[in-house]
Amino acid sequence: MLYLIGLGLYDEKDLSLKGLEALKASDMVYAELYTSFFGGNLDNLEEVIGKKITILSRADVEEHPNENILKDAKDITVSFLVCGDPLVATTHADLIIRARKLGVETKIIHSSSVYSAIGETGLQLYKFGKTTTLAYPEQGYKPTSPYDVIAENRERGLHTLVLLDVKAEEDRYMTVSEGVKILLENGIAYPDTLLVGCARLGADSKIVYAPAEKLVETDFGGPPHVILMPGKLHFMEEEMLDNL
Repeated sequence: MLYLIGLGLYDEKDLSLKGLEALKASDMVYAELYTSFFGGNLDNLEEVIGKKITILSRADVEEHPNENILKDAKDITVSFLVCGDPLVATTHADLIIRARKLGVETKIIHSSSVYSAIGETGLQLYKFGKTTTLAYPEQGYKPTSPYDVIAENRERGLHTLVLLDVKAEEDRYMTVSEGVKILLENGIAYPDTLLVGCARLGADSKIVYAPAEKLVETDFGGPPHVILMPGKLHFMEEEMLDNL
């Protein structure tokens, strides 16, 4: 049996009771902390469940799961902890496919995710278009797909959730300020473009609705951060944003 268990938005306290029960019943427990920022301490969780949690790298999960997560899952109960909700990161769907091809029974235990937490801003979830991710600029690597997604959503009057780059192995997490600067430099936003900057949704949330030039100067504190680009606003959305 393989459980994929969501850790929730911020720390180990976001774990569901169902997830906790599965962890206690597991023979082996793994975790990945590279798809998002984890603000908690897995040592605390180890004390509660009474077993060691082995943290895996991206390569462990995406390239060599047969050497860790899937190695014994056909014979014993294995749990895999994932930041947020287990299926928000597409790489984990691949893990489920691999497991099922091996005849391993799988079960998903969902948890809170940025996709629901952004409702805290007042923007209505059904009015969001495609999600995109801003990557740190690198020499010879300048993807244009995020800008295409934003332009398409804007044309349709839809909001855009802009996820910000995570390089957990380098302890680098893109900030709202860094992300907005990239949008300004590429002409996707202008100094007076109204955006929503969010930090640590689900924990000590900080949400600011302001022109891009102000968000660049705003200190949002620690990660994780996201940017929302509003589309056509309903009057209730406008009222919520104006009263953040």
